[in-house]
Parts: sequence; structure tokens; C-alpha cells
Amino acid sequence: MKRLVFASIVAAATMMVPMFGQQSEVGAREKNQQKRIAQGVKSGQITAKGAAKAEAHQAAVRNEIKTDRAANGGKMTAAERAKVNKQENKMSKGVYDRKHNAATQPGVPPK
Repeated sequence: MKRLVFASIVAAATMMVPMFGQQSEVGAREKNQQKRIAQGVKSGQITAKGAAKAEAHQAAVRNEIKTDRAANGGKMTAAERAKVNKQENKMSKGVYDRKHNAATQPGVPPK
């Protein structure tokens, strides 16, 4: 089961990264978050449920970015970038919390 979750996370990450462009700050943060989530699942520090929640949050932000860019001719305003940055900071903290809480994959001792 956890291999299936890990594979789906990696697949989602590789499909979504080109959407953001190669050098954008938003895209770089997205890619980094995906790596952190995938590493947490692989090591057993993040449960399948925790990974699913993190992925849902990532998808919501991706959707918001897509909507913002569509509304502004492919670009984001400074206010929109600040809002997304704040959301990314919150998600980063969430990933950290999920990796460092007592919930782990079955068979992995909590740290």
C-alpha cells in the first residue's frame, strides 16, 4: 500500500512541475515540497493519510496559482505571490509536523 502511495506522489510531482516553469520560485518550492513528502513516505515518517492531506493542500495551491495566472495573462501579481508564499510556508510547516509527529507507517517506530 505505501509503495502505491509513494508511486502516486512521485507521479503527481513529476506531472505538475513542468506546469510552473523551470526557474520560478513557486515551481521550485512545489518541487521541494513534493520531494519532502515523498521522502517522508519512503522513510515511513509520514503515513498514507498524512501524505494524502499534504497532496490535497498542494493541489489546492496549484489550482489557485493556475486560476491567478489565467486571470492575469499568465503572470501573478505581487500580492498573489505573497499569498502563495504564505500558503507554501504553512504547508512546509505542515510537512515538517507530519514528519516529526508520533504517527508513522505501520512497522516504523516513531522518532
